[in-house]
Amino acid sequence: MKKRRVVVTGMGTINPLGNTVEAYWKNLLEGVSGVGPITKFDTSQFRTHIAAEVKNFDPVDYIDRKLCQRMDPFTHYAVASAVQAIADAGLQNGAADPERVGVIVGSGIGGMWTNFHQQNLYYQSNSPRHLSPFFVPMLITDIAAGYISILYGYKGPNYATVSACATASHAIGDAFILIERGMADVMVTGGAEAAITPMGLGGFGAMRALSTRNDDPTTASRPFDKDRDGFVMGEGAGILILEELEHARKRGANIYAELAGVGFTADAYHITEPAPGGDGAYRAMRNAVADAGLTPEDIDLVNAHGTSTPYNDKMETEAIKKLFGQRAYAIKVNSTKSMIGHLLGAAGGVEAIATVLMIVHDAVHPTMNLFTPDPECDLDYVAGGAISMPVRAAITNTFGFGGHNTSLVFTKYHEA
Repeated sequence: MKKRRVVVTGMGTINPLGNTVEAYWKNLLEGVSGVGPITKFDTSQFRTHIAAEVKNFDPVDYIDRKLCQRMDPFTHYAVASAVQAIADAGLQNGAADPERVGVIVGSGIGGMWTNFHQQNLYYQSNSPRHLSPFFVPMLITDIAAGYISILYGYKGPNYATVSACATASHAIGDAFILIERGMADVMVTGGAEAAITPMGLGGFGAMRALSTRNDDPTTASRPFDKDRDGFVMGEGAGILILEELEHARKRGANIYAELAGVGFTADAYHITEPAPGGDGAYRAMRNAVADAGLTPEDIDLVNAHGTSTPYNDKMETEAIKKLFGQRAYAIKVNSTKSMIGHLLGAAGGVEAIATVLMIVHDAVHPTMNLFTPDPECDLDYVAGGAISMPVRAAITNTFGFGGHNTSLVFTKYHEA
């Protein structure tokens, strides 16, 4: 059976570098950091006082005020990003059969702010009578996809993925497969997260997973640097519109790039530590490249998971070397997280948008804060600033606690 080709026709994002795709791209190229002191709550009792927060965002710009009050912030970010992406794709006003449009939007943790506030109400009153009737619908991770479906009347496949930091990439991969198999013509897909909360910061801090470079927040996220000391939490959402190629052509849609292949694997090793040698990451990339009908020689760029944690960066580097051999030293590798922090379940969506933009513009954004090269991380991480170069095909990686690995291969769109 000939596979149906899948292209990207719309994108939208709310993230620490900007509340539009255009602002995000501009700041990526300029190497701007979205990291700063946490403003959402008092961090004086925590080891980490910094994060990459969304800034100057008002959900009422996208969502009815009353409805906003019934949503957790992660849903605000998801819906706002979807509104942008759907408009970008020109899908309003009956541009597609609603029964052939689906929504898969994941979140690694879901409504953490809602859970925090509602638990406080319960503990303060010692009674369930003060709990909101919207508590559960605001909390659950699938509600973002549900709201987008309801707001637009999309009646195709509709659900959420959850695989920690691989969540959004799994959502995108699932959406791709559904279109390939003919179960939908258009999919709204990606991820959203709003975990910069007392419990989120405290939980990751207890694991010693977070950077404590509180006095120098803009350089705290240091992927592949010898002195990296943990990741920086981020928040926001990234949503893509995936569409079957002929469907997009018939309606005259703008096509950004093609999603050509996906790879899903498990480490089957440890709940937080990557498998030795980056085995799971290697197999995910290998499978994605093969699924795209390409070879490693066709890949120009790897948009790395690049978390700024000791284990991930070393193991991901080893995985890239295993896939590309000596050519690993010739390709470009970069980490979007060096500027936006780690958006957890939203990372794959926001970083997929960055990857598509690098293909569209034939430009590669830098990996910031690479001051002291780690001898075990010795590839070309584009540390000196953005560069212009042809980007024919790129891998974007996301890996999650539990040993979940996802790689996506995007390529430049060609008619043939």
